Amino acid sequence: MPDELISFKEMCARFDTTPRTLRYYEYIELLSPKKDGRARYYRPREIARMTLIQRGRRFGFSLEEIRQWLRIYDEKGTQEQYSVWIALANRQLGELERQQAELEATITDLRSLRDDTQKLLDR
Repeated sequence: MPDELISFKEMCARFDTTPRTLRYYEYIELLSPKKDGRARYYRPREIARMTLIQRGRRFGFSLEEIRQWLRIYDEKGTQEQYSVWIALANRQLGELERQQAELEATITDLRSLRDDTQKLLDR
C-alpha cells in the first residue's frame, strides 16, 4: 500500500532499533515522521530512508554524510545523488580496503607470535 503508515513502535521493531535512535534521527533531520499529537507515524518514504540510513551505517558512513547525501535527492534530484553516491562509495571502498590490509597484517603477525610462543613451549 503506497499510503501505509507504521507506528513508532512498529518502526523500532522493523529496523531493530531503539526509540532513542529514532528520536535522534528525527532531531538531526534524517527522518520526518507524520505526527498526530505525541504519536509518530512513518510513511513509505521514511521507511526507505531508514533502510538507506542503516545500510550507510553498515558501510561505515557517518550520520552527517548520510544526511547530506539524502538531502541531495530533495535539492538536486536522482542523477546528482547517484554521482555523489559513487564518489562516496569509492572513497569508502578505499578506506575499507586499507583497513582490510591492516587487519590481514595484524592477523599474520599474531599467528607468527603465537606459533613462535608455541615452539618455546614445545622444547
